[in-house]
Amino acid sequence: MKAILILATSAMLVAIAGCATVNPRADFDRAARELGRAVGTDVLYRPDDERDIERRVTELLDGGLSADEAVQVALLNNPGLQAALLKLGIGQAEVVQSGFFSNPTLAVSVRWPDGGGLTNLQAGLAQNIAELWQVPYRRLAAQRDLDRTVLEVAREASVLALDVRTLYWRAVRARYDHDLAREDCELAQKLHLLTMARRDAGAGSAVDVNLAESQFMGAELRLRQSALAMIESSAALATRLGIKTPPREIVLRDVLVEPSAWTLTPAQIIAAAMADRLDVRATRMAADGAHARVEIEKSRFLRSLELGVSTERSARSTRGDRNWLADTAFDSIQGGQLTPPSLQPREQESTDWVIGPELGVELPLFDQNQAQIARAEYVHQQAMKALDALERELTQGAYVAYERATTAADTARFYVDKVLPLRETGLSLAQGAYAAGRATLPSVYETRRLLLEARAGYGEALTNYAMAIVEVERVAGRPFQKLIDSAGGTPAGHDSGNAGTQPTEDE
Repeated sequence: MKAILILATSAMLVAIAGCATVNPRADFDRAARELGRAVGTDVLYRPDDERDIERRVTELLDGGLSADEAVQVALLNNPGLQAALLKLGIGQAEVVQSGFFSNPTLAVSVRWPDGGGLTNLQAGLAQNIAELWQVPYRRLAAQRDLDRTVLEVAREASVLALDVRTLYWRAVRARYDHDLAREDCELAQKLHLLTMARRDAGAGSAVDVNLAESQFMGAELRLRQSALAMIESSAALATRLGIKTPPREIVLRDVLVEPSAWTLTPAQIIAAAMADRLDVRATRMAADGAHARVEIEKSRFLRSLELGVSTERSARSTRGDRNWLADTAFDSIQGGQLTPPSLQPREQESTDWVIGPELGVELPLFDQNQAQIARAEYVHQQAMKALDALERELTQGAYVAYERATTAADTARFYVDKVLPLRETGLSLAQGAYAAGRATLPSVYETRRLLLEARAGYGEALTNYAMAIVEVERVAGRPFQKLIDSAGGTPAGHDSGNAGTQPTEDE
């Protein structure tokens, strides 16, 4: 009965341990919070919200996309990110598994007497109690790995968000270039009509008409090429958004806006990156996890120490196992005459159970886990070196991102203040002079080319500024507006989502 009670108790404990469940919901919440601190939005895909996510994506796409809405669509709908987020469930499962003790060992031995009767039974139940001091280290390491996975997944989501912003501004730039090509085509058509009118009035020549027509055809070709570039940029954006909408049907609502003045230094960017950047924190967490694994390997000097209970029931022969002929001969010899054997049954053998504790230990004579300890220590050193390399890399990245942003902003302002007004005036003067017969047509086209070149350069400067702001956010691991706020230099009217200027109709 004692053995049965022990076995029943052990089975109950195993059943209770088996009730542990894997629920990564809290880990998804943590990843969303980390993402919110990095990019300003905590919208994130969750495996158990598929229908709500599909509805939300449809709502965001309806009526066109802003840069912020494009980021939300990607964070909800990008299949690659969805696959990465499932790492959180895997990590949570490993944390749960790390808290389990190994299953106990049940050994049963059955031996049958050669003369029949009750069998000899031996049973033992043992548990590796070395896990009493190994499980806490194991669970700590698994939790560190999960914490690192949360940060890595959030970092992957933030990288996707920033990539989408970059692609969004490239698509906006493609539309800007398409608008310029359309304006150029319209201007070339007007000049073509003007040359024909001058020829018909006897003030122009067929050479001018031919030149104007050639310029008009070239403008039409550039318009077609810009339309293709616009489709390609929209398709690249749609791919990262994870949508199947035809590129021509994608509507982008934001435009490039003029850079605003802001106060920020590379040192402030670096300080923010050291404190908040998710991959830096994940690398630190990896180093902590590697250190925890060193402690795990040290605790495994004695990997197996089994404590259990064993029980045994002795064998008993059957009553019908007597050799009657031998018993008759034996009794007759003793009595000196033929004597039948006694019919009195033999004394019944005891069938009591024998029960007691059992101890088994691995003797660390050859393998004392020294190799695994050394390996874990090298992995820890490797993680620390990776952290140092990352910090050095982001330091230089901060300087480059800062210079790109300030240079692009200064360039855009130079175009607005100096280059564009000069070249717009030059084209206006050249057109007037040609109409009055005081200038040649090639001079008009040269001033037109210079103006188009300036407008394209201005659009490039605005695009470079917008993407430089995204790069600052990438390096700092913080939304640009929050970075400015923490530096104490919030620019008036600045929107980190719209980081350059769309030219006016007059331009």
